[in-house]
Amino acid sequence: MKLATFEPQPGLRRIGAVTHDGSIIDLNTACALWLRDAKGESAFYKLADTSIPLDMRRLFEAGDRSLEAAAEAFAHATAQGPDARGPSGEPLHYALDQVKLKAPIKPIKFFHTAGNFREHHEEATRSGFSHPVLPWIVFFQNVDAIIGHDEPVIYPDHLTGELDYELELAVVLKRAGKHFSASEAEDYIGGYVIFNDITARDIQREEMKSGVFSFCKGIDTFCPLGPWIATADEIPDPHNLAMELRVNGERRQRSHSSKMSVTIPEILAHYSPMGYSAGDVLSTGTVSGVAAFSNDPKAWFLKPGDVMECEIERIGVLRNPVVSWNQAYPSRPSPAKRPS
Repeated sequence: MKLATFEPQPGLRRIGAVTHDGSIIDLNTACALWLRDAKGESAFYKLADTSIPLDMRRLFEAGDRSLEAAAEAFAHATAQGPDARGPSGEPLHYALDQVKLKAPIKPIKFFHTAGNFREHHEEATRSGFSHPVLPWIVFFQNVDAIIGHDEPVIYPDHLTGELDYELELAVVLKRAGKHFSASEAEDYIGGYVIFNDITARDIQREEMKSGVFSFCKGIDTFCPLGPWIATADEIPDPHNLAMELRVNGERRQRSHSSKMSVTIPEILAHYSPMGYSAGDVLSTGTVSGVAAFSNDPKAWFLKPGDVMECEIERIGVLRNPVVSWNQAYPSRPSPAKRPS
């Protein structure tokens, strides 16, 4: 399944599964229908709320039981056809262009892996970047900076003049755990999602003088995540996925997940002593082609009006526009420039 968080109307948030024809099925409503039709349950709404919560993190916290219930409900709703309704006649199917996709999940912890693609290290070296970009680099991303598909990245020009993109594959954990081996890691993988690691390069260079960086990547809206979570069964081999990022239709990054220096199970095991919660997210590093390490960084750095499209095979396309601070906050005065 491809699991999405969506709003059929402003302020009403639901979780759903995306069909092959490009619609989305409300999983909670589908579960109620399945419990009534297939299981003969009378308290089908109450049981549906228990089986398939309306929050994605809670769904993953419930583990395989809820994921299996979601799969059963999705299959039942799909078999009923596009005109099917919920038990009380409520909507069951939505066209994707009729809803607003939100970030599919907001984790408790977002483990950010950097330097996992050797090609990214090599381009950094060629450009004379201040520090090597190699495994094992990890830090925590700011979960409050997460935005979803089609939501704008706000360009804070009072903070940075070098806004960059980084296409990444991220893993969603379905189980809490710690101190496990790479051979056990697969039991913890719930699915995969696209992550665009927006970075203020001028801030990053200053931060890395101390050997750490975080603020440059954790500013509000710098964490596009989506468009949905492809469950683990959708992706038999996460190391066999084509990856591409485009800006205004122009290809900037193109690579393949097979080029990781360290495998996903090894990454998960390596950081497991810090402890995972169900629904946590772990990124796996970006590929070559970022603006900062190109032949013409000034031409490639992001600008208001740009549109980024991050595509990973078997998952989909995560699209986000870049808007100016004044466009996002027209009633606010522009903040003072950040001290250099």
